[in-house]
Amino acid sequence: MDRVLEVMRGHQRVPSGSREFKELTKRDAQTQLAHELEGLLATTVDDETKRSVEQEFQGFKRLFERFLLDKDSTISWDRIQKLPENAVRDHSTLKEPASEQLHAMLNKLVVVKLNGGLGTSMGCHGPKSVIPVRSELTFLDLTVQQIEYLNKKYQVDVPLVLMNSFNTDADTQKIVRKYRGLQVKIYTFNQSCYPRINKESLMPIARNCDVENDIDAWYPPGHGDFYESFKNSGLLKKFLEEGREYVFISNIDNLGATVDLSIADLLLHTDEKSPEFVMEVTDKTRADVKGGTLIQYENKLRLLEIAQVPKEHVEDFKSVKTFKFFNTNNLWVKLSAIDRVLSENSMNIEIIVNNKSLDNGLNVIQLETAVGAAMKSFEGGIGINVPRRRFLPVKKTSDLLLVMSNLYSLQNGSLVMNPERMFLTTPLVKLGDNHFAKVKEFLARFANSPNIIELDHLTVSGDVTFGRGVVLKGTVIIIANHGDRIDIPAGAVLENKIVSGNLRILDH
Repeated sequence: MDRVLEVMRGHQRVPSGSREFKELTKRDAQTQLAHELEGLLATTVDDETKRSVEQEFQGFKRLFERFLLDKDSTISWDRIQKLPENAVRDHSTLKEPASEQLHAMLNKLVVVKLNGGLGTSMGCHGPKSVIPVRSELTFLDLTVQQIEYLNKKYQVDVPLVLMNSFNTDADTQKIVRKYRGLQVKIYTFNQSCYPRINKESLMPIARNCDVENDIDAWYPPGHGDFYESFKNSGLLKKFLEEGREYVFISNIDNLGATVDLSIADLLLHTDEKSPEFVMEVTDKTRADVKGGTLIQYENKLRLLEIAQVPKEHVEDFKSVKTFKFFNTNNLWVKLSAIDRVLSENSMNIEIIVNNKSLDNGLNVIQLETAVGAAMKSFEGGIGINVPRRRFLPVKKTSDLLLVMSNLYSLQNGSLVMNPERMFLTTPLVKLGDNHFAKVKEFLARFANSPNIIELDHLTVSGDVTFGRGVVLKGTVIIIANHGDRIDIPAGAVLENKIVSGNLRILDH
C-alpha cells in the first residue's frame, strides 16, 4: 500500500516546481494539439489535399511549439547596441548601373507581391489588390504595368509572383487571366492556412478541413510565412534552377515599391560579398512612430517591432530622435540563402500573438510572423535609407485621397510626385471614420479630387462634402459637429482655414 502511495505521489503535479509544472502542461498541450490535428487531417477529401494539409500542419506544429516556449518574444532593452556605421546605407550614395549591365542583372531578379489581404477595412469585397486607386486602375493593374514596362524597356523576363491567401486566391486567379497577352509571366502560390486556437484551451476550433464552410476557424499566418510557402510551392527551386539570384518582396498596396535599379546593382554587381538580406527603411516622422525599426542586437542587425518592446520603453521606441528609421517592408533577399536557411531549419522569426473575438463571442488567438523579422537569420544584412516616395501604402481612404490627387502623375504604372510640389513629404491627412472610412462613402463626398499641391495638413470630421475644383493649401481643418453638415462649394480655395458649424449651398 505504501508503495502504491509512493507511485501515486510520483505522478502528482502539485509539489513539483512551477517550472516543471509549466513544462508538463506544455508537453500536454503539444501532445493534445498533435492529436487534434490528426483528427482534422482525417477529414480531408483526397490524398493530394491530405499531403498539402499535412505539410502545412507540420509548419503549424513548429510555430505552436515555439509559441509555448515563448522565446525571443521581448528583447532586453539594455542589450540594444548602437547601429554600426555601415549598417544603413543612404540610397543617394548608390550608383546607377551601366546600361550594358541591366539586361543580365534584371534577369537574375524575381518580384514578389504580398497579396493576402482583403479590402474589408475599406468597405470593399474581395482582395485589396483589386480596389481601383488611380484612373480606374487597381493595385494589381499598376503592378503588372510596372513589370511589363521593365521587361519591354530592357528586353528582360522579370517574373511577377503573387503570394495569395485562401481569402484572395480564387478572385485573384480569375483576374490574372486578363493579363495573359502582356509581356509578363505571372505566378501565384498560397501562404499557409492555419487553424485558429481557442484562447482558453489552446486547441483548434475547427472541426474539419472544409475551410470554405467554416472560414472563421482558419487564418493566414502573416507574411512571415512567405519563406516556407514559397519553397513548398516549388517556385524557389524553379527560380534557382533558372539562375535567378534575388527576390524583391513588397506589399501589393505599397504603390512606391517599384524595382529600384540602384539597389539591384548593389546586390548583383558588388565588389564585396553581396548581402543576403536588404531592408528598405525610410525616415520616421511623427505619423510613423509605431512602425518597426532596425536595431543591432547580439551583434546582428534585426527588426524591432513595437509588440516586442517592454511597456516601460514604448515611448523610447516611438522617439523620432532615438530611432530615426522605420521598415517599409520592401525587402531584397538572396534566393540561395532562403534555401540554405530553410534546409538548416535555422529560420528564427518572432511570433506575433494576435488576439481576436469572433462574432459568436469566442476568444481566439492567431499565431503570426512578419517577413522582415527573418533578417537576423541571414548573413550580412543591411538597411538602405530610401526616399519617402518608395513608401506609398494605401491602408485607409486618407491614403487613397493622396494617390488619386494631383500630387502624383502616373507613368508606366508608377506614381511620380508632381514637380510643382515644393516639399518631398506628403501632406498629413486625417478623415473621420464615421463618414469617410469606406471607399464608396469616401468617393461620394468628393465631386472630384481637390487640388492639394500646396497642402500640409488636412483634418476632416463629420458630414462634409467637397464640390468640384476645390483647392486646399497649408493647414485646413473642417469639423461638422453632430447634426451639422458642411458643403465646401465648387471652386473654393481654403488656405490655413478652420471651418466648423453648418455650411450648405443649395441649388435654386
